[in-house]
Amino acid sequence: MVKQVAADLPPLDLLRQAMPDLPPRLREVGRFLSGHEFDAATRSMRGLAAAAGVNPASFTRLAQALGYKGWDQLRDALIEARRPGTEAPFSGRLAVAGKPGQDPAAMAAAMIGSDAAGLTRIEAVPVAAAAAALHAAPRTWIAGFRSCRSVAELLHYQLRLFRPDAVQMVGSAGPEDLDFGAFRAGQAIVVIGFAPYSRASVMTVRAARAAGCRIIAIADTPQAPVSEGAEHLLLFEAKASPGFFPSLTGAVAQAQALAAAAFMLGGKAALLRLRQTEARLAAHSQYVPGPENTDR
Repeated sequence: MVKQVAADLPPLDLLRQAMPDLPPRLREVGRFLSGHEFDAATRSMRGLAAAAGVNPASFTRLAQALGYKGWDQLRDALIEARRPGTEAPFSGRLAVAGKPGQDPAAMAAAMIGSDAAGLTRIEAVPVAAAAAALHAAPRTWIAGFRSCRSVAELLHYQLRLFRPDAVQMVGSAGPEDLDFGAFRAGQAIVVIGFAPYSRASVMTVRAARAAGCRIIAIADTPQAPVSEGAEHLLLFEAKASPGFFPSLTGAVAQAQALAAAAFMLGGKAALLRLRQTEARLAAHSQYVPGPENTDR
């Protein structure tokens, strides 16, 4: 008989306490559930069971072992447990960041200092490994949503300067889910995200994983749902920023380093394509003439 635990605990805490007393099969389901919390809160029981390779009834039995009437009640508890951290992801940081009306110069200096320190902790070796995956892939998809869209567009722009036919933004020509059907095994996909994570980014990762794509995540933590199943993880510090909004400086640095490393791997062919792109830009007079103009 599985020991019952306090019902006022969050569902994953209930699960951790109950795990030692669960039968082996339910422990397997419990381990899957604890590692796929987002999926558990968003997918059907049948979908979860298919992903876990178990009978759907196993999730009902697990819920009952934890003291819930059934899977629906456990799923509702998982959804509710996720709410507090996402209700005020930006204004909730003010207690740490400082309130409006305080010295703006001090806040700016703190932001700059925090970002500069974070950049020194970014490692080059993972970037080089991710660049090798991009170089080997016949096509690269770039996915970033909401505030991460700007980082995705920057990476997309830089890669297209020397790989114009092999790079595409997810959702650039319509709803992102229409692109999911074009994902193919062996293609690479770069997904950018930080907490709170957009639903579109998680759905993109799930579709890419199902298609057999090589996933490169630029994320704030290894536990990020956009990092699940990633072959390469490029971390950046978002929450260390003292501002009301998490910092994207590290994400931009990772994206630019990734593009530069991929270009180096392209060798003479990449250089030729870059020069062809530059010639086309010059022919179309995209830039204001003059030695002082270095803006690209």
